[in-house]
Amino acid sequence: MSLAEVLAQHRVVVCVGSGGVGKTTTSAALALHAAIHGRRVLCLTIDPAKRLANSMGLTEMTTEEQVVSPELFARAGLTAQGSLSAMMLDTKRTFDELVRKYASSPERAKRIFDNKLYQYISTSLAGTQEYMAMEKLHAVRQNRAYDLIVLDTPPTTNALDFLQAPEKLIDAIDSPAMRWFMQAFTGVGRFGFSLIGRGASVVLKGLAKFTGGEFLQNIAQFIGDINELFGGFTERAREVSSALRSPDVAFVLVTSPDPLAVQEAIFFAEKLGEGGLQQRATVINRVTPLLPEPPGRPSEVTGALTDKLPAGMNVAAFQEKLEQALDEERMRAVTDRGEVERLKALTGNRGLYVEVPAFEQDVHDLGALARVASYLIG
Repeated sequence: MSLAEVLAQHRVVVCVGSGGVGKTTTSAALALHAAIHGRRVLCLTIDPAKRLANSMGLTEMTTEEQVVSPELFARAGLTAQGSLSAMMLDTKRTFDELVRKYASSPERAKRIFDNKLYQYISTSLAGTQEYMAMEKLHAVRQNRAYDLIVLDTPPTTNALDFLQAPEKLIDAIDSPAMRWFMQAFTGVGRFGFSLIGRGASVVLKGLAKFTGGEFLQNIAQFIGDINELFGGFTERAREVSSALRSPDVAFVLVTSPDPLAVQEAIFFAEKLGEGGLQQRATVINRVTPLLPEPPGRPSEVTGALTDKLPAGMNVAAFQEKLEQALDEERMRAVTDRGEVERLKALTGNRGLYVEVPAFEQDVHDLGALARVASYLIG
């Protein structure tokens, strides 16, 4: 199976991996290839890096879908038989949409939005972005305007942060700590210290002295309001978790030959397998190609250099520097090859492996993105 077949046989392709390995570029290149070959594609990114917008010919990524125009394709010498759209995740907006959907009334939703604790959780709490990425994917997956959705996931060194985001949300909402805190309050919004143990009462009274009773009441009110949404949230989280394991969802693991990145990729592969998620391919970016030794005897190389270099230049010294640079480049290539083979061996040769060479220049336009796609697709 090739990556072209992976794109053709699935409706959702999720690119996962740690940060700095070219995951965003890989996502965009796969989306571009599919659009060129007739698919209606949405590239959903979590990383608002300007380079992705530039590579697609856009000024900036926005939280609304933007269509890459046929003129931009033509300018790069490309023709798209399908269409390519791109958008960036807005974590808070996605969270707000969930609250509006499951709140019992507009007034209850407004009270949640106005709560300072919610304002923090919906924008800054660890894990919120990962879950909302999955939530947004689940929402756009139901939009039949797209044949293919390519998701660029948040950069993380811990696969569990992303892959277990739905389950973590359920655990956070229905945790023993949440239930205990709810029991500490009466229906009139004051501490019901008589309803809980003496030790817990002392703890809450102490907290009230340091933070103020209003702060704790805000927490309690927020927990109560979120508790009302619990049924809808947990149902939705389970839907999202189940959707990740659907046959039409494929995971592409992206890494580089850097030893730390390879180690993290091995960990990701293990977690994908344990979670029952379909890893269809592994992309290794920035692999140093093994350059051949120069043909001919050293004296012949010296003669060729003498013909090309300016008169009076120290040819022997220049040749020595060239040989040293070639040796270093070949050593990097051998090291990269060793790391690629280590990755394959320790992940059990899991699915398709695709290597993309290191480029001299960054990917900054559709033409360069198409070049990356040519290596990905082979």
